[in-house]
Parts: sequence; C-alpha cells; structure tokens
Amino acid sequence: MAERTYGQYCGLARALDLVGERWALLLIRDLLVSPKRFTDLRRGLPRIPSNILSTRLRELEEAGVVQRRVLARPETGVVYELTHYGEELEEVVLRLGTWGAARLGEPRPGEVLTPDSMVIALRAMFHPAAAAGVHVSFQFELGPVVFHARVDDGVLADGAGPMPEPDLVISGGPGVRAMFTGEVDAADSVATGLVRLSGPAPDPLALLQTFTEMFRLEVPVDVPVAVA
Repeated sequence: MAERTYGQYCGLARALDLVGERWALLLIRDLLVSPKRFTDLRRGLPRIPSNILSTRLRELEEAGVVQRRVLARPETGVVYELTHYGEELEEVVLRLGTWGAARLGEPRPGEVLTPDSMVIALRAMFHPAAAAGVHVSFQFELGPVVFHARVDDGVLADGAGPMPEPDLVISGGPGVRAMFTGEVDAADSVATGLVRLSGPAPDPLALLQTFTEMFRLEVPVDVPVAVA
C-alpha cells in the first residue's frame, strides 16, 4: 500500500492510506461482527471479485489491521480476524455508518441486505441508557436475512443468524428503517404490516415499543443549502 499515499503528514491521510481502498471498510465492518473464512467474506460481499478480496486482505494484514488464525481442532482451516489495532476502528465504522444512514433512502436496484451489515446497524443505533434494567432478546427476520440481539441491563450482545428462544421475533423488510427513525411508531408499524411479531412475549407490542426506545436512528434535520 506504500505506493498509494496522499503524501501528507496527517493522521487522517495515514488512516486513508491504510483503510481507504475500495471494499476495505466493508471487510472491516464484517470482521467486527466475527472472524471469518475467505468464503464467508466472499459470501457477505457478493460483488467483490475474488482477486480484489485477496488483495485487500493482504493489504490489511500488512497494515496490522487484520490477521490470520488457524482454527483449533476439530475445526479446520484459517479465519481472518481483526487485530487489536483493527478493533479500534469499531467506533469509526459505527459513526460513519450512522452518518451515511441519514441519506440511505430506499434500496437501489441490486442493493442487498446482509446479516453482518444489520448487526453493525444495530450497534450504531443502540442507546445503552434507554436499556438500563432491561433483560430481553430479539430475533430479526428481514426476508432471508436473520440476525439477533440480546440486551442485559444496558449491555448489547448481537450476532448474525438465529438465536435459541428469543423473547420476540420481528419480521419485515427494508422498510423497517421507518420504525428505527421514528417516522412510524411501534403500534403503526404492526397495524400497517410494516413488521410482524411472534414469540413467547406476553405483550409483543409493548416489547416492540421497548425495542424502539433502545434502538433509534437519529436522522439530523437537513440544513438549507446556502445560495451564493
């Protein structure tokens, strides 16, 4: 990566030297969720060519952001994972994702949801203060994309895929973003079919309301463009 630099003695410029190449931050996003094999990374980023994936992983290894680990028996193979230095990018990734989400809108043709991207979105939207004293688990089914979250007294544990015996299962589609932003409240989300609820919770709607208080996407008010 040394050949491609901005030529500036600046922390931001150096950071972009290290992780500013196309696909690099999305690889870091997915590795923030969990270590992954090469095939897992390829599956999570279906539009990345295999040779570019190999190149980015090599560059991130050389930068000390990613490392390889041989799996212990009985598993076999190698996984990629973030180093401690790489893990320090989590807050950057969450903040940048939140900033971009303000201009997300409806999905464009060909855009897909992935479990890892939604896990990171949950982390970005989580408000620990609103989750104090709460002990509950959620599973999300957005079409074929399944992910989960457990909240224990303000602490979030999350992951891709299903979980055993969630208190509430929330099913829907990309339009669920309107519930996260508060454009549609919990009751209307259910009444209009934006989401469907299932699970053993005695009052699913009340639990969905609790969820919307803990996970919120703060969309800033647009600033008028100044006219020259």
